Amino acid sequence: MKFGFISSFGTIDQHVALARESEEHGWDGFFTWDAINLGGEWAMPVYDPFAVLAAAATVTERITLGAMVFAVPRHRPWELAQRALTVDRLSGGRLVLPVGIGVTDDHGFTSVPGQVTGLKERAQLLDETLAWLEQSWSGEEFEFQGEHLSTGPFQFPEQPVNGRIPVWPVGVWDAERPPVKNLQRTLRWDGIVPQLRGTADDLAPEHIAGLVDWLTTHRQDRATADGAERTRGDRPFEVILQGKLPSDPAEAAEAARTMADAGVTWWIDSWWDPSTVTPEMLLEKVRQGPPSL
Repeated sequence: MKFGFISSFGTIDQHVALARESEEHGWDGFFTWDAINLGGEWAMPVYDPFAVLAAAATVTERITLGAMVFAVPRHRPWELAQRALTVDRLSGGRLVLPVGIGVTDDHGFTSVPGQVTGLKERAQLLDETLAWLEQSWSGEEFEFQGEHLSTGPFQFPEQPVNGRIPVWPVGVWDAERPPVKNLQRTLRWDGIVPQLRGTADDLAPEHIAGLVDWLTTHRQDRATADGAERTRGDRPFEVILQGKLPSDPAEAAEAARTMADAGVTWWIDSWWDPSTVTPEMLLEKVRQGPPSL
């Protein structure tokens, strides 16, 4: 299992400093988040995730970089492609793209006329934008025609460092009624950031084990479909879980070990309560380092 840390609160300087501290204290990944303008208790300065990650790339050498999660339907695909490629190149190929449909209480959705806000439409636009990104990584000129997204010729002559950038879509799990279409999206890519359907509750080990069994079975089915799917089936598939590690090192190690046994490959330590979490608290937790398994 690998361990990442989310820099959820702080000034831009504190975010970049936390990236450096994360690498120095043994974490495997540093993550920011993607929003424009939120209200209520979230009415605070929010920074461009790619700018934060570009700065983080210059003060680190080893750790994976990303955001939990990129609100893809809010981004113009050609700008998203350019910004992702910039960070990928600047970091030497360390960028990953956890992706989702975004939250509509972000004014980047609700205050912009014509912005797609329906759940189904955002999901469709997510799929089309990811397909657009994949074509942009070929280095060849391409055009794109979709239901929500259509463009004329584009070409990005320089490919990502590793030929492509790993994509980790959010996936919803319901053991009684698995949302097949949603889960199939994750199988087209490189991993899943799981959430339980209809609740913000954390996933328990039994949830993860059931999800991993479902994904393994259906990934094997897809791997026999055609050559392209066989190629994807050969790539690692990550299961990325957000949560809060206990402060006690032994308890943290036991919690992480239990999730690893269930099938989690990345634990992302996530502290999201704006009423209690401070940048100083985040720095203290980073300096504790990840558990030793």
